[in-house]
Amino acid sequence: MTDQTPPALYTGPRRILSGIQASGALHLGNYLGALKRFVELQDQGAPVFVFVADLHAITVWQEPEKLAAQTREIAAAYLASGLDPARSIIFPQSAVRAHAELAWIFNCVARLGWLDRMTQFKEKSGKHKERASVGLYTYPVLQAADILLYKATEVPVGEDQKQHLELTRDIAAKFNNDFGAPGFFPLPEPVIQGPATRVMSLRDGAAKMSKSDPSDNSRINLTDDADTIASKIRKAKTDPEPLPETLDGLNDRPEAKNLVAIYAALAGLTREQVIEQFGGQGFGAFKPALADLAVSALAPVTAEMRRLMDDPVEIDRVLKAGAERAAEIADPVVEEVKKIVGFWRT
Repeated sequence: MTDQTPPALYTGPRRILSGIQASGALHLGNYLGALKRFVELQDQGAPVFVFVADLHAITVWQEPEKLAAQTREIAAAYLASGLDPARSIIFPQSAVRAHAELAWIFNCVARLGWLDRMTQFKEKSGKHKERASVGLYTYPVLQAADILLYKATEVPVGEDQKQHLELTRDIAAKFNNDFGAPGFFPLPEPVIQGPATRVMSLRDGAAKMSKSDPSDNSRINLTDDADTIASKIRKAKTDPEPLPETLDGLNDRPEAKNLVAIYAALAGLTREQVIEQFGGQGFGAFKPALADLAVSALAPVTAEMRRLMDDPVEIDRVLKAGAERAAEIADPVVEEVKKIVGFWRT
């Protein structure tokens, strides 16, 4: 048996990158699963790149006149949640051409069988996958380009995106190997943390909270006012039993488990601590406490979002400056990739 030399490890700087699609109003799931975590990483001193994924958004039809407004709304949510453009790079994906350039090269590195295994395409395309856009099928490759363009070493992801990050790692490893460039791209690691990394619907504890759900009561939008937030929590689906005395008691109670996780994430507690506080009590006591907590946590974000959305010039200034900073990092990477691939260069 011969010894095999392990692949060279990436030795570049730590970088964290993530983004949210510009395709509709943001909700509590986006705040707890993404925005709040971006800010925590920034405040820990990590170099954070956060983009608005408008290229990903058009994998399904978007009204052109609304797309720019949706981009600004997500940027407003980033800023209102506490992301600081002086410390983090905030930009629209489409404003940095290198994303599309690297995605094409990666389309020629990725294998068809890898994409065939992507479960999200099957879920989103449903029974009519022949009618789905090619972009919807290949968008995990664009996602890999988003990440590797900045040589990101860590990516905050929800559980539903872990498969796409594995594809990113596969593409990075294959590129490094095929082109004899050991350690050129990092193999990024997922950052999955907190008690509510996957926030579920308020109407169905087995379904993810989604902006595409036809029922507005299934989610708390970041633009909802205090009365609407409280009302949606009061109407949230639950079962007739009181909260259990132990965490294991939530295993077969998806709606109760979801509300406990939301409380924990908003309060900065573990789910065990929430159960210690509310175990044995009914939802008549728990829901008002959760409503008060949600209103107090989200009201400042909502107010700042509305202020920013009334001042698109400020948002555009942040996005333009962020795009310029992002391009300064991305363009040299693409130039080096083109040289490695063998494209003609002057």
